Amino acid sequence: MKDTAGVSSPPRVRVMLPLPLAGAYDYRAPAELDLQPGDVVTVPLGQRHLFGVVWDPAPPAAEAAEPVAEHRLKPVLARLPVPPMSPSLRRFIDWVAAYTLAPPGAVLRMALSAPAAFEPASPQAGWTLAPPGNSQPRLTPERRRVLALLQPGEVRAGGALAEAAQVSVGVLRGMAENGLLRPALLPHHSRFRRPDPDHPGPALAGPQAAAAAALVAKVAARQFAVTLLTGVTGSGKTEVYFDAVAEALRQGRQALVLLPEIALSAQWLDRFRARFGVAPALWHSELTSKTRRDTWRAVADGEVAVLVGARSALFLPYPDLGLVVVDEEHETAFKQEEGVIYHARDMAVVRARFAAASCVLVSATPSLESLTNAETGRYAALDLPTRHGGASLPQVVPVDLRKTPPERGRFLAPPLVAAVTATLARGEQAMLFLNRRGYAPLTLCRACGHRMRCPNCTAWLVEHRAQRRLTCHHCGHTEAPPAACPECGAEHSLTAVGPGVERVQEEAAQLWPDARRLVMASDNIPGPAAAAAAAQAISNREVDLIIGTQIVAKGWHFPHLTLVGVVDADLGLAGGDLRAAERTVQLLHQVAGRAGRAEAPGQVLLQSFSPEHPVMQALIANDLDAFMAEEAAMRKPGHWPPFGRLAALIVSAEDERAADRVARDLGLAAPGGDGIQVLGPAPAPLALLRGRHRRRLLLKCRRDVAVQPLLREWLARVEIPGNVRLQVDVDPVSFL
Repeated sequence: MKDTAGVSSPPRVRVMLPLPLAGAYDYRAPAELDLQPGDVVTVPLGQRHLFGVVWDPAPPAAEAAEPVAEHRLKPVLARLPVPPMSPSLRRFIDWVAAYTLAPPGAVLRMALSAPAAFEPASPQAGWTLAPPGNSQPRLTPERRRVLALLQPGEVRAGGALAEAAQVSVGVLRGMAENGLLRPALLPHHSRFRRPDPDHPGPALAGPQAAAAAALVAKVAARQFAVTLLTGVTGSGKTEVYFDAVAEALRQGRQALVLLPEIALSAQWLDRFRARFGVAPALWHSELTSKTRRDTWRAVADGEVAVLVGARSALFLPYPDLGLVVVDEEHETAFKQEEGVIYHARDMAVVRARFAAASCVLVSATPSLESLTNAETGRYAALDLPTRHGGASLPQVVPVDLRKTPPERGRFLAPPLVAAVTATLARGEQAMLFLNRRGYAPLTLCRACGHRMRCPNCTAWLVEHRAQRRLTCHHCGHTEAPPAACPECGAEHSLTAVGPGVERVQEEAAQLWPDARRLVMASDNIPGPAAAAAAAQAISNREVDLIIGTQIVAKGWHFPHLTLVGVVDADLGLAGGDLRAAERTVQLLHQVAGRAGRAEAPGQVLLQSFSPEHPVMQALIANDLDAFMAEEAAMRKPGHWPPFGRLAALIVSAEDERAADRVARDLGLAAPGGDGIQVLGPAPAPLALLRGRHRRRLLLKCRRDVAVQPLLREWLARVEIPGNVRLQVDVDPVSFL
């Protein structure tokens, strides 16, 4: 570029910063840095020095009318020794920002989530053989053992070398002083071993072999494609898509597998090791900062061939992503509700498209969105109709609580009690499922009816009797149970209402005192180590009766578990959630699938006050296809997803009047027109959450209406004051 005097002016570059900013900033690019799009750099911003990424030039239509004058540009300080961010990841970040209406810098922050990886690793010192000298030092037995372990040119860490030779580190230092050893830098060794695609795995036959071959062909084509892989629980879906992972490895490309609860994936990881000979790299919130740094850098360098992670793993810097698998694609855990609000299942499809990769969505109970995409031809579809190895599906039996209610003060009906008793007598394992943590969901006063509620949220406090505390599961508020009612002062009047898993465990202890029991809930299974220990204990038959929340539904394989009892099958059907019935049938079908996965047949008992409900009938008849077809027929006329589009606006503020004012202004400025409807403003079901008052508006459109331009125009008409927060949730999953 030249100025008006014809003298060349310094080139400028756009740098995206990992901050909630609307776009990239212009910086002066020193010629010696030779900056290119994707380079990770350090730049000044005010008094700070920040990491950023050199971004692609803005399209002409998006360029600012008046760019920043050359003399005001600050220079890029340094280019960091990190592989540049790939064009596909940069396009993905821009796309996610545009789709979710999030600042691009906020999306970039998820891709730069391990800033320690931007600095070069500190070299580590070790020992190597010294060149032969003129003197002949005395060789003790200890010194001889050290020398025998080192090859010429080999460098080994001091601690490992001393341990292998059974000597002290002081012996090594003495050998260096005598000219036998010299210090040297250790070579870089990746901590991530490459999985072997040809490692012997289980032989697939019939539908499993055909489905695996179809997925392998998709990966080998090295083109974008989406396949929905469905099949009954225990049908071998994991082993089928493992063949696709193996093909990605043969192609020299990387594979990403997203799991909804990576911390609970101990058995999945065992199956991966058995199939590929090594463990995959992991990415989730419980990693140490050092492991995050090493993993991020190894992914960027191409050293990680297969990564298994939570939804945030989508934003890691894969140089050549060839396969993306979303296991349990129906799970709501793939939806991020804070910060940048996105659905990892949907974004995985986009990530694969930009990378020219194959995408596989996997579920025994696929979402209506994915089923519709398969039916309309947008996705290919593969189905595994039978259980692997000849195991039969469990028999599902309703327990009508209106006809056979539990004894007073109890929650397990006589038919379920009898079934558990018989199962334990046969030496088999049983499971009681209740998707409710703690001892009781509500504590009230028998004298005045006062209910113990959270001071920060529109929620009741859940009693955790073992810890003697009342807890809000939304904000984490905790308090000790009071001795007297805080409203009327009556002593010893507070009573627990309803069951949680701790209360079911208490009842089970009374009914089956000799049974070895294990409670599986997020309170006592906090991470991978605890989950692995629990799974091992169950597999080793050290547990007779499992009592759990929804975490017991996620892919466990327990060969000796033959009975599942659902304590409250109606629980998920309460409220006006659009997807309540769909979620309930998915969860209960997944729980039911834990029973009878080996030779012994399984049985599932559903305790319900309405066994005639379509959800219960679908489970009893094992006809999820008919249920989903009926669910689709109900949503289609009203243009509800997936046959229409939704976007939620959530207004929140510590000052209730401020929230009401902004919600009212948004309501008055709401768009209209053919196929467009705005519902609200109205108080959110959780009208108070973490001390903030919340109001919701819902934009509902026909499928052919572009939602994002509509939202941008709407929000541009309303000024949002600094004390009010506005969240935009495109394609909402939760309506709380």
